[in-house]
Amino acid sequence: MCRHLAYLGPPVTLRELLFDPPYSLVRQSWAPRDMRGGGSINADGFGVGWYPGDGEPVRYRRSQPIWSDPTIAQLAGVTSAGAVLAAVRSATVGMAVLDGAAAPFAEGRWLFSHNGVVRGWPDSMVPLAATLPVRDLLTLDAATDSALLWALVRHRLRAGVKPVRAIAETVAAALGAAPGSRLNLLLTDGRTVVASVAGHALSVRATPASVLLASEPHDDDPGWQPVPDGQLVEATATGVRVRALAEV
Repeated sequence: MCRHLAYLGPPVTLRELLFDPPYSLVRQSWAPRDMRGGGSINADGFGVGWYPGDGEPVRYRRSQPIWSDPTIAQLAGVTSAGAVLAAVRSATVGMAVLDGAAAPFAEGRWLFSHNGVVRGWPDSMVPLAATLPVRDLLTLDAATDSALLWALVRHRLRAGVKPVRAIAETVAAALGAAPGSRLNLLLTDGRTVVASVAGHALSVRATPASVLLASEPHDDDPGWQPVPDGQLVEATATGVRVRALAEV
């Protein structure tokens, strides 16, 4: 099912986000607390994207478990950013395990992640895939449901659709084609985060100057708030808006 998070706020080290908390993303890779029937570990890859300035993000992705990669541990201790998207992956049976299959997916300033599964893959998504330019299909990062969902979101963004509608429309279309799918999506440009809650868990912790969205809380801070299913979150470092996906 995967686990993911997005952070906006004052610069922090990647270690503070990914390694240090008692239930950190690294810990969730081998001991998640809320997979909801979607597996028991997240050992099929990981990725981190961060914004070193006002430009495009930097990514680091690998197909191995995050705990087995010494480079990310070293990198995390010396890298700070005020906008981060990270994920650990649990691959659906039959899907590829390779660097390109790990979130975040990216184009320009955008970073994207999917926590969940598309039911009936790949047959259920054939009609939606057919709406994409052939070149987009030929250049997917991987032959996975997450990569196709990113292509569907990206296609809308390229057409000028606002991020909240791009996410909401993609979720609605995918659920229509593949009922029962779990479609928790995360999208950020380093300034705003948009997240869907459709079939899986998401919690938000906001302060006056920062916001953290995560598949599950990484500590016992009482400020964490669970987001109900069927909702869409739009957040900046200074504010959070939650509304029904159907109302976007």
